[in-house]
Amino acid sequence: MKKTLPIIITTIIILTLSVLSIFLSSPAFTDNQIGTFKILLYICLGSALYCFIVGEIANNNSQMDKLWSILPIIYTWVMAIRGGFKTRLVLYAIIATLWGIRLTFNFARKGAYSIKFWTGKEDYRWEILRKKKPLNNRFVWMVFDLFFISIYQNAIVLAICLPMLATMESNVAFNFIDMVAISSAVLFLLVEVVADEEQWVFQQKKKELLKSGKVLDELESPYNLGFNTTGLWGHMRHPNYLGEQGIWLSLFIFVIASGEASYGIFHITIIGPLFLVLLFLGSSTLSEAISSKKYPKYKDYQDQVFKYLPVKKFKEPLDENNENLKEA
Repeated sequence: MKKTLPIIITTIIILTLSVLSIFLSSPAFTDNQIGTFKILLYICLGSALYCFIVGEIANNNSQMDKLWSILPIIYTWVMAIRGGFKTRLVLYAIIATLWGIRLTFNFARKGAYSIKFWTGKEDYRWEILRKKKPLNNRFVWMVFDLFFISIYQNAIVLAICLPMLATMESNVAFNFIDMVAISSAVLFLLVEVVADEEQWVFQQKKKELLKSGKVLDELESPYNLGFNTTGLWGHMRHPNYLGEQGIWLSLFIFVIASGEASYGIFHITIIGPLFLVLLFLGSSTLSEAISSKKYPKYKDYQDQVFKYLPVKKFKEPLDENNENLKEA
């Protein structure tokens, strides 16, 4: 209950805010915004169809993972062009582009992309899920692939960009709230960059040490744990996820700055960033369940360190043998 309560509370808050945003906001979209949305929707549907067909034929369900960082760049620049390259739109697109370049680079160095575009390294979690009931049934997995991996994830990627659509026709001058949005988004982007690099360096060093013939327990600390507890990872369990969610929630602040939000904060397009939080809620839960089974001390890490709040620093508990030696 201790672990599920935060998940329940977060879900309730997100759903409540989503419902309030639907009923309290009354956006009036222009013909240009509607036309732009149709273009984005066609791209989204084409991407979903591609991900499903290629993923099923190649038996590689990371097709959407490869496009996750690329599609927002396309979406935001389409809106910037059709919005007349207004300052707010261009800055939004630039931040989304920097985010996309970072994520694409990080995914590429893990072997995700290949000249044979349908191949490349698949996210390890898909293989684990394929073995779980009821997803280990071929037909059930195909349905899951169609509706969750291909359609739902494509819809989420489009939805997180839609706050930009809300600002397209705004004539409100660039202001202090815009600066808050930019500063916050850049800060979260930096968190992601640092977290990615720390994770990459840790994992590469761990692999190098394991190649020497030693097993995990024989490695020097902290590599013997199996999971990263260095840098930001020693203070929170998912600094990369924090950055990811923080960027898109920060970019929603542009909607507030543009004067398009009802009651100062509510607009229907916040649903995209909010549902991204829900997606990472599930993703982090799955990742931690896998890590807990794989690494004995991961539960100690969970007990000491929060997911996203850098309140405590992880301290590795001593093994009983180490304690006895210390006492002796």
